[in-house]
Amino acid sequence: MKNRIKSLEAFEKHTERYEEWFEKNRLAYLSELKGVKSLLPQGKGIEIGVGTGRFAEPLEIEFGIDPSLSMLKVARKRKIKVIVGIGEYLPVTDNSFDFVLITTTLCFLKNVEKTLKEIKRILKKKGCIILAFIDRESFLGKVYQKKKEKNPFYKTANFYSAKEITEKLEKTGFYNPEIKQTLFSFSEKLENIDDIKDGYGEGGFVIIRMKKNREV
Repeated sequence: MKNRIKSLEAFEKHTERYEEWFEKNRLAYLSELKGVKSLLPQGKGIEIGVGTGRFAEPLEIEFGIDPSLSMLKVARKRKIKVIVGIGEYLPVTDNSFDFVLITTTLCFLKNVEKTLKEIKRILKKKGCIILAFIDRESFLGKVYQKKKEKNPFYKTANFYSAKEITEKLEKTGFYNPEIKQTLFSFSEKLENIDDIKDGYGEGGFVIIRMKKNREV
Protein backbone atom coordinates (compact mmCIF):
# COMPACT_ATOMS: atom_id res chain seq x y z
CA MET A 1 0.00 0.00 0.00
CA LYS A 2 2.86 2.40 0.83
CA ASN A 3 4.32 1.92 -2.66
CA ARG A 4 0.95 2.64 -4.26
CA ILE A 5 0.62 5.86 -2.24
CA LYS A 6 4.14 6.96 -3.10
CA SER A 7 3.54 6.24 -6.78
CA LEU A 8 0.26 8.16 -6.77
CA GLU A 9 1.89 11.09 -4.97
CA ALA A 10 4.57 11.26 -7.66
CA PHE A 11 2.01 11.52 -10.46
CA GLU A 12 -0.05 14.04 -8.50
CA LYS A 13 2.98 16.20 -7.78
CA HIS A 14 4.84 15.90 -11.08
CA THR A 15 2.05 16.00 -13.68
CA GLU A 16 3.81 18.75 -15.64
CA ARG A 17 7.07 16.81 -15.65
CA TYR A 18 5.17 13.78 -16.93
CA GLU A 19 3.73 15.85 -19.79
CA GLU A 20 7.13 17.32 -20.62
CA TRP A 21 8.57 13.84 -21.24
CA PHE A 22 6.35 13.38 -24.28
CA GLU A 23 7.53 16.67 -25.77
CA LYS A 24 11.22 16.08 -25.06
CA ASN A 25 11.06 12.48 -26.34
CA ARG A 26 8.56 13.01 -29.13
CA LEU A 27 9.97 10.41 -31.55
CA ALA A 28 10.00 7.75 -28.83
CA TYR A 29 6.42 8.66 -27.90
CA LEU A 30 5.27 8.53 -31.51
CA SER A 31 7.01 5.17 -31.94
CA GLU A 32 5.16 3.80 -28.90
CA LEU A 33 1.91 5.24 -30.21
CA LYS A 34 2.49 3.63 -33.60
CA GLY A 35 3.18 0.28 -31.93
CA VAL A 36 0.00 0.37 -29.88
CA LYS A 37 -2.06 1.47 -32.88
CA SER A 38 -0.77 -1.51 -34.89
CA LEU A 39 -2.64 -3.88 -32.54
CA LEU A 40 -5.58 -1.70 -31.56
CA PRO A 41 -8.97 -3.06 -32.69
CA GLN A 42 -12.07 -1.07 -33.50
CA GLY A 43 -14.94 -0.70 -31.08
CA LYS A 44 -15.66 0.74 -27.67
CA GLY A 45 -12.47 0.94 -25.63
CA ILE A 46 -11.14 2.06 -22.28
CA GLU A 47 -7.60 2.75 -21.11
CA ILE A 48 -6.63 1.75 -17.58
CA GLY A 49 -3.99 4.07 -16.21
CA VAL A 50 -5.02 6.69 -18.73
CA GLY A 51 -2.91 9.38 -17.06
CA THR A 52 -3.19 12.65 -18.96
CA GLY A 53 -4.67 10.98 -22.02
CA ARG A 54 -1.50 11.03 -24.11
CA PHE A 55 -2.41 7.70 -25.69
CA ALA A 56 -6.18 7.67 -25.37
CA GLU A 57 -6.70 10.94 -27.23
CA PRO A 58 -4.78 10.18 -30.46
CA LEU A 59 -6.03 6.59 -30.43
CA GLU A 60 -9.62 7.88 -30.07
CA ILE A 61 -10.29 5.87 -26.92
CA GLU A 62 -13.34 7.39 -25.32
CA PHE A 63 -12.95 6.28 -21.68
CA GLY A 64 -10.09 6.29 -19.19
CA ILE A 65 -9.50 5.17 -15.60
CA ASP A 66 -6.80 6.49 -13.26
CA PRO A 67 -6.40 7.14 -9.52
CA SER A 68 -4.63 10.50 -10.02
CA LEU A 69 -7.01 13.45 -9.98
CA SER A 70 -4.27 15.76 -11.24
CA MET A 71 -3.65 13.56 -14.27
CA LEU A 72 -7.35 13.06 -14.95
CA LYS A 73 -7.87 16.82 -14.95
CA VAL A 74 -5.57 17.02 -17.99
CA ALA A 75 -7.16 13.96 -19.61
CA ARG A 76 -10.58 15.57 -19.26
CA LYS A 77 -9.30 18.57 -21.22
CA ARG A 78 -8.40 16.09 -23.96
CA LYS A 79 -12.08 15.08 -24.07
CA ILE A 80 -11.56 11.72 -22.35
CA LYS A 81 -14.51 10.51 -20.26
CA VAL A 82 -12.59 9.89 -17.05
CA ILE A 83 -13.30 7.55 -14.15
CA VAL A 84 -11.44 7.61 -10.83
CA GLY A 85 -10.33 4.10 -9.94
CA ILE A 86 -7.59 1.46 -9.87
CA GLY A 87 -7.02 -1.63 -11.97
CA GLU A 88 -7.65 -4.13 -9.20
CA TYR A 89 -11.18 -2.80 -8.56
CA LEU A 90 -12.59 -1.42 -11.79
CA PRO A 91 -15.80 0.59 -11.24
CA VAL A 92 -17.21 -0.78 -14.50
CA THR A 93 -20.03 -3.24 -15.22
CA ASP A 94 -19.44 -6.69 -16.74
CA ASN A 95 -19.12 -7.13 -20.53
CA SER A 96 -18.89 -3.39 -21.22
CA PHE A 97 -15.99 -2.94 -23.65
CA ASP A 98 -14.65 -4.31 -26.93
CA PHE A 99 -11.07 -3.71 -25.80
CA VAL A 100 -9.05 -2.59 -22.81
CA LEU A 101 -5.67 -0.89 -23.16
CA ILE A 102 -2.97 -0.60 -20.51
CA THR A 103 0.06 1.45 -21.56
CA THR A 104 3.16 1.72 -19.32
CA THR A 105 1.00 1.13 -16.25
CA LEU A 106 1.69 -2.54 -15.47
CA CYS A 107 4.76 -1.72 -13.41
CA PHE A 108 2.70 0.41 -11.02
CA LEU A 109 -0.01 -2.15 -10.30
CA LYS A 110 -0.10 -3.67 -6.84
CA ASN A 111 -1.66 -6.89 -8.16
CA VAL A 112 -1.28 -7.62 -11.87
CA GLU A 113 -3.20 -10.90 -11.72
CA LYS A 114 -6.22 -9.33 -10.05
CA THR A 115 -6.21 -6.50 -12.58
CA LEU A 116 -6.17 -8.97 -15.47
CA LYS A 117 -9.16 -10.80 -13.98
CA GLU A 118 -11.00 -7.50 -13.66
CA ILE A 119 -10.21 -6.67 -17.27
CA LYS A 120 -11.55 -10.02 -18.42
CA ARG A 121 -14.72 -9.32 -16.47
CA ILE A 122 -15.42 -5.98 -18.17
CA LEU A 123 -14.61 -7.21 -21.70
CA LYS A 124 -17.35 -8.32 -24.06
CA LYS A 125 -17.35 -11.91 -25.31
CA LYS A 126 -15.33 -11.01 -28.41
CA GLY A 127 -13.20 -8.48 -26.59
CA CYS A 128 -9.45 -8.28 -26.25
CA ILE A 129 -6.77 -6.82 -24.02
CA ILE A 130 -3.78 -4.79 -25.24
CA LEU A 131 -0.81 -4.37 -22.92
CA ALA A 132 2.07 -2.03 -23.80
CA PHE A 133 5.12 -1.80 -21.54
CA ILE A 134 8.88 -1.49 -21.18
CA ASP A 135 10.31 -5.01 -21.38
CA ARG A 136 12.50 -5.54 -18.31
CA GLU A 137 14.85 -7.84 -20.23
CA SER A 138 15.45 -5.34 -23.05
CA PHE A 139 18.34 -2.87 -23.21
CA LEU A 140 15.88 -0.12 -22.27
CA GLY A 141 14.33 -2.07 -19.42
CA LYS A 142 17.74 -2.71 -17.88
CA VAL A 143 18.49 1.02 -17.90
CA TYR A 144 15.11 1.81 -16.32
CA GLN A 145 15.81 -0.77 -13.63
CA LYS A 146 19.24 0.67 -12.93
CA LYS A 147 18.09 4.27 -12.71
CA LYS A 148 14.62 3.88 -11.19
CA GLU A 149 15.65 4.99 -7.69
CA LYS A 150 16.45 8.44 -9.10
CA ASN A 151 13.13 8.76 -10.95
CA PRO A 152 10.07 9.93 -8.96
CA PHE A 153 7.71 7.96 -11.20
CA TYR A 154 9.58 4.65 -11.41
CA LYS A 155 11.04 4.56 -7.90
CA THR A 156 8.39 2.07 -6.72
CA ALA A 157 7.86 0.36 -10.09
CA ASN A 158 8.08 -3.41 -10.66
CA PHE A 159 9.10 -4.09 -14.24
CA TYR A 160 8.17 -7.30 -16.05
CA SER A 161 9.54 -9.20 -19.01
CA ALA A 162 7.45 -9.91 -22.11
CA LYS A 163 7.61 -13.61 -21.27
CA GLU A 164 6.27 -13.04 -17.75
CA ILE A 165 3.37 -10.90 -18.98
CA THR A 166 2.42 -13.41 -21.67
CA GLU A 167 2.39 -16.19 -19.06
CA LYS A 168 0.23 -14.10 -16.70
CA LEU A 169 -2.24 -13.44 -19.51
CA GLU A 170 -2.44 -17.11 -20.44
CA LYS A 171 -2.88 -18.09 -16.78
CA THR A 172 -5.78 -15.64 -16.51
CA GLY A 173 -7.44 -17.28 -19.51
CA PHE A 174 -6.60 -14.99 -22.42
CA TYR A 175 -5.84 -16.54 -25.83
CA ASN A 176 -4.05 -16.11 -29.16
CA PRO A 177 -1.16 -13.75 -28.36
CA GLU A 178 -0.10 -11.23 -30.97
CA ILE A 179 3.13 -9.44 -30.05
CA LYS A 180 4.85 -6.38 -31.54
CA GLN A 181 7.92 -4.41 -30.49
CA THR A 182 9.50 -1.03 -31.15
CA LEU A 183 12.17 1.33 -29.75
CA PHE A 184 15.35 -0.34 -30.88
CA SER A 185 17.59 2.47 -29.63
CA PHE A 186 17.47 5.13 -26.95
CA SER A 187 15.10 8.06 -27.47
CA GLU A 188 17.91 10.62 -27.80
CA LYS A 189 19.37 8.64 -30.69
CA LEU A 190 16.16 8.41 -32.71
CA GLU A 191 16.07 10.40 -35.92
CA ASN A 192 12.71 9.08 -37.11
CA ILE A 193 9.71 7.23 -35.74
CA ASP A 194 11.01 3.72 -35.10
CA ASP A 195 10.00 0.54 -36.92
CA ILE A 196 7.48 -2.00 -35.66
CA LYS A 197 8.51 -5.66 -35.65
CA ASP A 198 6.80 -8.90 -34.66
CA GLY A 199 7.69 -10.62 -31.40
CA TYR A 200 9.94 -9.40 -28.61
CA GLY A 201 13.60 -9.55 -27.62
CA GLU A 202 15.01 -6.60 -29.56
CA GLY A 203 12.78 -3.61 -28.85
CA GLY A 204 12.49 -1.86 -25.52
CA PHE A 205 8.75 -1.31 -25.88
CA VAL A 206 6.51 -4.36 -26.30
CA ILE A 207 2.79 -4.56 -27.17
CA ILE A 208 0.77 -7.72 -26.55
CA ARG A 209 -2.82 -8.32 -27.67
CA MET A 210 -4.85 -11.33 -26.55
CA LYS A 211 -8.50 -12.38 -26.80
CA LYS A 212 -10.92 -12.95 -23.93
CA ASN A 213 -12.21 -16.17 -25.50
CA ARG A 214 -10.64 -18.80 -27.72
CA GLU A 215 -13.49 -19.40 -30.17
CA VAL A 216 -14.17 -15.88 -31.43
